[in-house]
Amino acid sequence: MPKSYIKRILDARIYDVAIETPLEPMRQLSHRLGNRILLKREDLQPVFSFKIRGAYNKLLQLPPEQRARGVIAASAGNHAQGLAMGAAQLGVRATIVMPKTTPQIKVSAVRMRGAEVVLYGDTFDEAASRARQLVNERDLVFVHPYDDPDVIAGQGTVAMELLRQHSGNLEAVFIPVGGGGLAAGMAAYIKYVRPETRVYAVEPEEAACLKAALKSGERVRLPQVGLFADGVAVAQIGEETFRVLRETVDDVITVSTDEICAAIKDIFEDTRSIAEPAGAVGLAGLKKYAEQSGGRNVALATVCSGANINFDRLRYISERTEIGEKREAVLAVRIEERPGSYLRFCRDLGDRAITEFNYRYAGDGEAHIFVGLQVSAGSDRSQLVEELERKGYSVTDLTDNEMAKLHIRHLVGGRVPGLCHEVVYRFEFPERPGALRKFLEQLAGRWNITLFHYRNHGAAYGRVLAGMQVEPSEREELLDLLEQLQFPFWDETENPAYSFFLGS
Repeated sequence: MPKSYIKRILDARIYDVAIETPLEPMRQLSHRLGNRILLKREDLQPVFSFKIRGAYNKLLQLPPEQRARGVIAASAGNHAQGLAMGAAQLGVRATIVMPKTTPQIKVSAVRMRGAEVVLYGDTFDEAASRARQLVNERDLVFVHPYDDPDVIAGQGTVAMELLRQHSGNLEAVFIPVGGGGLAAGMAAYIKYVRPETRVYAVEPEEAACLKAALKSGERVRLPQVGLFADGVAVAQIGEETFRVLRETVDDVITVSTDEICAAIKDIFEDTRSIAEPAGAVGLAGLKKYAEQSGGRNVALATVCSGANINFDRLRYISERTEIGEKREAVLAVRIEERPGSYLRFCRDLGDRAITEFNYRYAGDGEAHIFVGLQVSAGSDRSQLVEELERKGYSVTDLTDNEMAKLHIRHLVGGRVPGLCHEVVYRFEFPERPGALRKFLEQLAGRWNITLFHYRNHGAAYGRVLAGMQVEPSEREELLDLLEQLQFPFWDETENPAYSFFLGS
């Protein structure tokens, strides 16, 4: 079966619109992992994705009478742009059905390439159903995004270039999988030309349709898929792609959202380019393999398959990156609710960089603190927990707790019945190692701290919201102390946002 694709791949004449993308060494990541990491830069294609290869190859293989009828596809992203560009190059009329929920930036990109856009339904399945109806109503030719031999062959040209660009030993190649078009084309070529090179398919844990199919021995439909890596969020592997992949893939690696976010950061640090989540899936799998295999000084390659990312997703990705890289521990810590214990806890953290600190007074007894701390990879996180427990703290590790990372960190707060004489101030201080601890040492101890919120966003200045119980007769003394801190501060006690959600 894989052999039948070799001639198709070699005959794919796609370079009228596609480019031969570079295979670049990732120097920083290579140094960190102790291996030679190679990145195939498909994000540099004219449509910022490998999809142009398969779409254009399909158009080239269509008989003239079918091209004259026009083509149609259902897509919310990269396939739409690839088909639109290829059709414009050949003078073929293209129609793309996209869900109404598609971001305007993608709709505009498809229209700019000359395709007619039909917005229909709220989901991809609804758009795909409408596209099939239009095939009959308008006598159009349907171009599948992945489950088509000519599309698969076009995507296989990525592997043809990769093996030509790297003629030395290549231990393994890691390929992202959604419907399987890229993986099937690349795996077929690699296993024919270099059968000793291992091929790993990589899928998000929330959309592992190939893994499920290989386990069952047949294609299965996942009841639901996660949409974070939307370019590979497919519920069922393609029929043709599954026939190829079950013969050519050595194994499937699944990766978490946090691991994908960390891989996006790795690509940025080595290339200064921002991959879309699906574009970094392969690298996330490569890193997982490198860490688990323990191999050293071997060549490992993967594909940055696309860079069509919505700008507003970057905040979420940044938030999750440190955890995905195992560089942040998120802990819930119980301390005694009495003067001095808060400062003692901060001192017991030592010189560790604090990434987040959330606390709200809840009455006498115990105080619960939500704290994020930078850790190094490996056993450092468990050592941190053990160290705090030896010092008498009750610690719960929330680093792998989805609810804590997504929601609870933003909800630590609320009203405290019976809390009197609370004042709230907002502060800024230069963000440098140890700055938060020094700030707390100057502030804590004199008055009972009732509220504290800090999050390191990588800015030049740290920002803190702090509440304290201060008798009216002591307000002047507090102001004198705040002036001595020499940090900008603002009295927020009368702020309506505080009154609505935190004030007693």
